[in-house]
Amino acid sequence: MLSTRPHEQVVFCEDDASGLKAIIAIHSTALGPALGGTRMYPYAGEARALDDVLRLSWGMTYKSAAAGVDLGGGKAVIIGDPAVDKSDALWAAYARFVETLGGRYITAGDVGTDTDDLDTIGRYTSYVTGRSTTAGGSGDSARLTALGVFHAMRAGAESVWGAPTLAGRTVGVEGVGKVGRELIALLLADGADVCATDVNDAALQRLSKENPDVRIVDTVADARVDVYAPCALGGTLTAAGVETIEARLVCGAANNQLASPAVEHTLNERRITWVPDFVANAGGIIQVAGELNGTDSTTVETDVARIFDRCRDIITTAKAEGIGTGTAAIRFAERRLDSFSRSPDHAAAES
Repeated sequence: MLSTRPHEQVVFCEDDASGLKAIIAIHSTALGPALGGTRMYPYAGEARALDDVLRLSWGMTYKSAAAGVDLGGGKAVIIGDPAVDKSDALWAAYARFVETLGGRYITAGDVGTDTDDLDTIGRYTSYVTGRSTTAGGSGDSARLTALGVFHAMRAGAESVWGAPTLAGRTVGVEGVGKVGRELIALLLADGADVCATDVNDAALQRLSKENPDVRIVDTVADARVDVYAPCALGGTLTAAGVETIEARLVCGAANNQLASPAVEHTLNERRITWVPDFVANAGGIIQVAGELNGTDSTTVETDVARIFDRCRDIITTAKAEGIGTGTAAIRFAERRLDSFSRSPDHAAAES
């Protein structure tokens, strides 16, 4: 899948003084500068980090294209433990590498990074979004990312059960970080029964204090739930796991949820509706695109709500054409990418 549209540029960044080891991947600038968050994670080696950043940056191209924003796809990963390895020196070194790309890549937040980190990065480069409101940014994107996933889930629920609501449904949320907690609050307000899991005990304890009605369980992927919502790291939908999953609907905030493209076929065979992650979790990219364009927050939130219509159309198309929702979503995004690359304005810009 990655080879059909090859990456434009991959940059390895190292700074001995700060301990920085990072990779920035620019997949496409066809629609605009490549925008994507910086993920900080203790990868088990450079190969794992490279695989992750290539997949994530590819996903950002399609996420932006499907969301209708004029941005390309990029991503960055930093090899390190965000709990112990962050420092001003590390962020300064990283920002200098971002700056050398001259705006081809614009960074934002992701797993392991927050608005404080982005504010620090913003002291050394202007190519950053998602900073705190006090620093002139639009703030953390977790709320609008969760809101987009919620609307996507409503579209999935309408397809599966005939009504765009999660009321009375059991939703299993895997991963209760910033986005997961925001999503849970929206689900509870909609009348859903929620159970949740996370590898981080502190995160679960915080969730229990905020929402004592949420049941904490060991696993949700194969639990008796109506909806499985992967909101942690990707690859949790495996060929073997999908064979035993009880949920009728899969929709969450995690990127790259399918361990392999073949998983989509198994989902189709078992008549499990999957809302593709790069469409469902586009609320954050819509927010930071609005920050770059100076769009007011009310308009941005309205744009995020349109994820419902987009997901409804993709699910309807998949059913009508007898294809998977992932295939339908990729075709949807590629129509925009291809039409832009053939446009007269784009041809003139390249000449």
